[in-house]
Amino acid sequence: MRVHLVRHFAPDVAPGVCYGSADLAVSDEVHARMLSSVQAALPSNLPVYSSPLQRCLRLARALACDVRVDQRLAELDFGAWELRRWSDIARAEVDAWAADVAHYRPGGADSVATMALRVHAFYEQLMRSEEPECVIVCHAGTMRLFAARQLGLAPAAMAQHAASHAHAIGYGAVVTLDCV
Repeated sequence: MRVHLVRHFAPDVAPGVCYGSADLAVSDEVHARMLSSVQAALPSNLPVYSSPLQRCLRLARALACDVRVDQRLAELDFGAWELRRWSDIARAEVDAWAADVAHYRPGGADSVATMALRVHAFYEQLMRSEEPECVIVCHAGTMRLFAARQLGLAPAAMAQHAASHAHAIGYGAVVTLDCV
C-alpha cells in the first residue's frame, strides 16, 4: 500500500508554546497560502484519513469530501504542559523527559510509547484494508511513528526510533511511504 502522510499547516499559536493534543486552528491566510502546494503533491480521488484535531481535519476536508477521522492519529498529549510556554515548564521536568523520551509522560499524559501503540494499531488495520493507496493528514509525531512502523518495528521499538531521531518535518510536508 502506498501511503501519503501529510503534516497539518502551522497552527495559530505563539512561538515557544508547547502543544500536542490542544485543538488549535490554522488561520485562513496560512490555509489558503499552503493548500494548493499540498493538493499538487498528492494524487486525487484517494481515501483520506485524518486526526480529529481541527488543524488536520480542515486540511483533510479540503482534500476530500469523505474523510475518515481516527483518534489514533492524534498528536502526543502533553497534559499539564499543553499551551504553556516551554520556558515556563520546570527545567527538571523537561530534563526528565529528555532522559527518557520514549517512556516519560510529559505533563502527566501520553508517552511516545503509548502513542506508538495507537499508531501501530491504526497501521495494522490500514494494512488489512483493500485500499492500494491513501492519504493521512496528521502530525509530525504521528508521521515519525508511522514511518518507524513501516520499517517493520514493533511499538516499543517504534517509540525508541522516533525518540532517538530528530524530526525535520515541515508544516504541510508530504511524505510518501510504500508499506507492507
